[in-house]
Amino acid sequence: MNLYLRYFDKEALVGSADEAIAFLAGIDEIGMNQDLEHDIREYVDSAVVYPKRYKIRPRVYFIIIKTEAATMQDFKEKKAVRSHADDSIPQKDRFASNAIVKLNEERPGWYEGSIDFKRVLMVPGTGKFQYRDTHFVAQVKALSPLDCYNRIVEHLRPRVDDRSQFPSPKGKNFKYAYLGAAKS
Repeated sequence: MNLYLRYFDKEALVGSADEAIAFLAGIDEIGMNQDLEHDIREYVDSAVVYPKRYKIRPRVYFIIIKTEAATMQDFKEKKAVRSHADDSIPQKDRFASNAIVKLNEERPGWYEGSIDFKRVLMVPGTGKFQYRDTHFVAQVKALSPLDCYNRIVEHLRPRVDDRSQFPSPKGKNFKYAYLGAAKS
């Protein structure tokens, strides 16, 4: 595991926390201290794989990225990008990518889709408009879960105010269940 460090136009690819600390200590604006050194070592030793950003002053940061790249050129060309089968990727992130794949998976048949969206309604007493959380459920003949979502939204759009807000199909406000294959 190597570390890519960048502060404005100064960058380095190093192999250990000690090398990273030495590189950062050579940049006066960063002001290396024991707390920062401890935090960097803790980040390097952790299982965390996402980039870490450190604030120097308002709107000024340096960044550390864990990478499998052996050279700076490999890093720049993204040759060491992690695969989804990598065990070091948090399980939550793997489930998110699986959910997206399942949304697009073609499985023609009947689906029961439920969508929670923000519907614009007029308040009768005042004549003003407000958003109301609305739950809608429909059984739809579709090719995939994403097609189910699209058909539900296509059905609702002409029936509600244009300012109504529909959620992303990837989020928690759209749920579906496969009911079975459609009879030909």
